[in-house]
Amino acid sequence: MTDIAQAVAPAAAPARMPSTLALGLARGAVETKMFFREKDAVVFTFSFPIILLVLFGSIFSGGLAGTGITFSQLYTAGLIGAGVMGAGFQSLGIGIAGDRDDGTLKRLAGTPMPRAAYFIGKVVNVLVIAFLEVAILLAIGVALYDLKLPGEVSGWLTFAWVFVLGVSASALLGVAASSLPRSAKSAAAVISMPFVVLQFISGVFIPFTQMPPWLINVASLFPLKWMCQGFRSVFLGDAGASLELAKSYELDRVALVLAAWLVGGLVLCLTTFRWKGRRDG
Repeated sequence: MTDIAQAVAPAAAPARMPSTLALGLARGAVETKMFFREKDAVVFTFSFPIILLVLFGSIFSGGLAGTGITFSQLYTAGLIGAGVMGAGFQSLGIGIAGDRDDGTLKRLAGTPMPRAAYFIGKVVNVLVIAFLEVAILLAIGVALYDLKLPGEVSGWLTFAWVFVLGVSASALLGVAASSLPRSAKSAAAVISMPFVVLQFISGVFIPFTQMPPWLINVASLFPLKWMCQGFRSVFLGDAGASLELAKSYELDRVALVLAAWLVGGLVLCLTTFRWKGRRDG
């Protein structure tokens, strides 16, 4: 009777797969653990902007005439923008190129895990890195260079949307740029070079008023210039607006340009991303 009952009993329903979001968050936890296990990568990622801030803050220790703002405060705001973009564009561009070269992407594409979960995991990792990097730079700016944190909710709201739009656009551009290097060995050079150039022409280290117009026009095409401008509006206040070309932070244009790069980055990802390396055919 037991055998007959087992034969006619309905088969157990197959276990349901977790949602794409749940898998992506789990993948994000794995990516973050892997990142923090690479001690040299952790040290370089967090120490590099700190070293630049201390160096430039020590070399250019004076103030900007008529503003009450020091060069160190200006560099802190700019390096926050560079740190956010570096966490998205540079880290993802190099990291995904490495995953493609060592076969990680190919193996993941052959598993039941939705492909979107891989990208969600990468974005979670980028958000963690960017948040920690910004927190460290803010702590140094406040402790060493008298950087003023926003005293009103509106200032923090501006910080939040500039951060979210900036890190999202940078992450998508990093995903798209990961297809440019021919191998993991060349990824650091291919991805890092344009990022370093952008930092020097986007107001991170050199105020816009000291650059030739053609470089200003080039920088204005890319998101880093607008991210730095948005962060300067938060941490330098009304006094810093006189340092901008338009004598205003133009936050409406900041939002528009970053949103445009968000859409453009998504289009680039969809049209250029490859799961296999060039050697895989």
